Order: sequence, then structure tokens, then C-alpha cells
Amino acid sequence: MILYPAIDLKDGNCVRLLRGDMEAATVFGSDPAAQARAFQDAGAEWLHLVDLNGAFEGKPVNASAVEAILDAIDIPAQLGGGIRDIATIEAWLSRGLRRVILGTVAVEDPDLVREAADAFPGRIAVGIDARNGKVATRGWATETTITATDLARRFEDAGVAAIIYTDIDRDGAMQGPNIPATEALARAVSIPVIASGGVSSMDDLRALARTRVIAGAISGRALYDGALDLSQALTALRHDGAGSA
Repeated sequence: MILYPAIDLKDGNCVRLLRGDMEAATVFGSDPAAQARAFQDAGAEWLHLVDLNGAFEGKPVNASAVEAILDAIDIPAQLGGGIRDIATIEAWLSRGLRRVILGTVAVEDPDLVREAADAFPGRIAVGIDARNGKVATRGWATETTITATDLARRFEDAGVAAIIYTDIDRDGAMQGPNIPATEALARAVSIPVIASGGVSSMDDLRALARTRVIAGAISGRALYDGALDLSQALTALRHDGAGSA
């Protein structure tokens, strides 16, 4: 299971939100590139980047910060937030991103996801963010009646590389991930599922790994607060034989 350190970008800074509330942002640093290097130096295999402003505005906003991160690291990175057309997808992939995450358009324009997955094999992920099991879009500001599982199943044959599943009520709350919901989603589809939201301890990581069906986990606040030591976590995951996917 791969552990993805998260760098959430708001106004050029590294921040963490509480349950997706842009007004409840805690700034953890003003140099995202330095933070990315620190995660790489600690042994991270991947980085998870989010353009929070972009998620609300529907277009890239923190592009300069993302570009600085890409210039600073050698490991692969994935990015979500405000990516809603083929031109933007192509621009980011050509700039050095390994994978782009499509969230809002997965609901509003699923054909775009299929087109992108066909054009860029292995480099398109779908972000599914849910509150009480129902998908939320546009920076989690718009709630839908679609269940996370139903949305994931729509892309079963599309060739997407992964699904990033976020339980919004757990995000940034340091209360542990919603393992039952994440595991159920992972068992419902053949697409690799990455857990996000509330991953805050080694116990959380071990519990996710024990499911044997969850491919990865994203953690942010716990790494910044020191509740989870990245180097120790990576070593423990390797030692436990959880593997990677």
C-alpha cells in the first residue's frame, strides 16, 4: 500500500482544511516546494497535490506553486482541483505530473473522463468525495444524490488508473478514515482505490493495509502536526509486508 503525503495549496501556501471548509484553513508553510522536497527526502514514493482554490474556481489557480513542486522533486505526483478540460489535463501531464485527478467533471462530464483516460493511459484518476455516502462536487460545495459506489462503477471500463475516495466528514479531523466505506468501495470495483480523509496514525494505516484491497492512503494534517512520522510510517508499511499498488 502506497502512502501519499498530501500538499493542499491555498493562496500559494501549504494548508489543511477541516472537513473541506475553506474558512477553516490552517497554514502549515509558505514554501510548498520545500515541503515537497522534505517529503521526498523522508522516502515518499508519491505526492498528492490539491489546488484548493482551483477546485472552487474551476480552473488552475496555484499553478506556480505546483510547478515549483514539480521542479523540486524526482518522485511522481498527482494533482486534483480545477482540472476540467482536456487542454488543462494535457498541459499538466506535459509539465511533468504523473497523474491528474478528475473530480467534478466525473459527475458533470463523464465523457471527458473517458476521453482523457483513453488519450493518456494510466495517467487519469477519478476523485470521489462523499458526505454521508453521497458525492459532493465543486470543492465539496455542491452535494449530489449519486452514491460513491454508483459513480465509481460508471468508470469500471474506462481505463482510469485509480479512484481517490475522500470521506469529507473525516478530512482534516484526525478521527481516522472511514475504513468500512472505503473497503466496500474497493471491493465493488476493480479500479485501485486510494483512501483519503482522517488518516492520522500508524493504526489507521495498518487497518487500511489489512483490508488487502485498498491500494493507497493519503495523509496530510497528521504529517504536519507530527502525529504521524513519514519515515517511520513508510518503514513500518514495508516491514509489515503490505506491499504497494
